[in-house]
Formats: sequence, C-alpha cells, structure tokens
Amino acid sequence: MDKIAVDIMSGENTPAELLKGVIKAINQDSKLELTLIGEYDIITQELAEFNYNQAQIKVENADQVITMEESPVKALRKKKNATVNVGANLLKTGQVNAFISPGNTGSVLAAALLRVGRVKGVLRPPIAANFPASKGSTLVLDNGANTDCSPENLQQFALMGQLYAEKVLNIKQPRIGLLNIGSESNKGNKLAKESYQVLAADQRIKNFIGNVEGRDIFNDRCDIIVTDGFIGNIVLKTTEGAASFFLDLLKESFRANLLTKLAALTLKPYLKKVMQKIDYRQYGGAPLLGIDGIVIISHGSSDATAIYNAIKTAQKALQEDIVDQIKLEIEADEELK
Repeated sequence: MDKIAVDIMSGENTPAELLKGVIKAINQDSKLELTLIGEYDIITQELAEFNYNQAQIKVENADQVITMEESPVKALRKKKNATVNVGANLLKTGQVNAFISPGNTGSVLAAALLRVGRVKGVLRPPIAANFPASKGSTLVLDNGANTDCSPENLQQFALMGQLYAEKVLNIKQPRIGLLNIGSESNKGNKLAKESYQVLAADQRIKNFIGNVEGRDIFNDRCDIIVTDGFIGNIVLKTTEGAASFFLDLLKESFRANLLTKLAALTLKPYLKKVMQKIDYRQYGGAPLLGIDGIVIISHGSSDATAIYNAIKTAQKALQEDIVDQIKLEIEADEELK
C-alpha cells in the first residue's frame, strides 16, 4: 500500500480543485492510501461531493498555513499545526511514505530538513525539476534549495540525479552535463572549473558529457544538468517567464482578425500538443532528493492535473525505493573517502 500525504490547503487553488486530482488517483488505484492535510471541516465537506472508497482517504487536521511573506524557519517554529509541519511529521514517524505540498517552497524545504532530516552523508539536498525538451525532458538540479555550493555538492547532485533518472524516469545511461557559459573544460568560474574535474574523475557518474549551456536544457543534448541552486532558480524562473510571454504573444496574434482566428481553429490540435509539452502540470512536482523520505514540491498554482501527476511521481519513487537507493550510493561514497 502506497501511503502518501497531500497538503490540500497551502496552494493558490481551492481544496475542491485539488481534490479532483486526489479522487482521480484514488479511483485508479485500489492500493493507494492518501492522507489529506488541511482544515478538517472544509476537506470533509468538499469530499462529500465525490464518489470514492472512503477507506482510501484519511483527513489530518491542520488549521495553519505558512505564507510566502513569512520566514520559513520562524514560521515552522511558531505554527506547530501548519500543513507542512504536519505533513513532514507524518513522514518522519512513518505514518506515510511520501509527502506532497504546493505550499511555500522555502517552508517545504525547511520542514523536510528540520523535521524529516537528510540521508546520512548527503551534504545538501537539491530540488530536481523536469524541463521540457524537444524529444523528452531534462532534469535540472538544483533549482533553488542551495544558493552556495561546492564541487562536492554538485558531485552528489549528479549521483542522485543519475539514480532518479534511471529508476523513476526510466532513462538508461542518462547523459549528465554541467551548466556553464561554454563547452570547453576551462570555461566558467572557480566552482564550474573545479566541479568539472570532480565530475569527470568520478567513475560512478557513468555518462558525463562535460559542460553544457543553457540552451542545451531544451535540445535533448543531455538528460541531466547539474548547477548550484542560485543559477538553477534563475533558469527556472526565466523559463517560466519566457513560456508565459510566448503564450501571450501567440494568443494576441491569433486574436488579431478573422483570418487569424480561423487559422487558430485549424491549428488547434497541433497547438494543444505544444501546450501540453510546456505545461508544468504534466510533471506534477519536483522531488527534494537526499531527504530521508520522499518529498515532492509542487507548483504553487497546481491544479487537479498537477496534483494527480505529483501523486503518480511519488508512487513511482516509492516503487523504485529511491530513498534507499540514494542511501546505498552515498554510503559507498563515504566508504571511498
């Protein structure tokens, strides 16, 4: 039985919207048990509108939410019954096997680190986000958990990302690149140059292809890209902004006159495929790798589709025992030192 906790209250969407994704997942899998975290009365009232196996859903009351304006660590200590606190504690005590939240990224990260803890030997857990590429997707890590990194941090990012890509994303011999300003090994700042040498020398990193540039995220040149969280978060936010800008331009162009509106109708099936390709909801959320439990950070604006896919991602990580896989890899790393 996959036991997963889902934070229903912390995102931008209503509990009713997120519950659509929850019910879809439950109705497709009789071996799935979900614990919904949030205000008990609100969740139970909304659940009454759905048909589902009641044995598969529990509700855990949490009447506090940590907002974007609050300091994550201070708020965690002050708001003992915040949704992220409750979810992390359920994971820590083994009442659930995974925790999903569309809440404040900083608060989810802090709760995972302070309440659940890191896998022994993991220096800094990274956020691993999937970016759309021409033929598939590219896993980029870190995306904001660690703004200052060492070559050893990036080495661990590569090892954990490699395991996740192989086990959860089903990519054989994933190609790993180091994000830089050029492909030559002597390019970049001190961190980039030193990290290149560390990654190239580690025989456990099976398919290191060297330095890659930002454009390579989207052209299928590699499957995994490692970078520090400062750069990774800039890449993430820039990509989101560029995608939104492109879609706004497209909509404006097709609304220009009758001819363009007719063209939009003709192209609608093809545009739908493009939209689906760049839709963050299809990926569900980003795993926080290196935590001693499965934690999925979903987008703040996650809807039913995103939550459903986040649940499927968590299930896949559970089935592949990704946490224990990382433990074995990091323990081997410690023995080599």
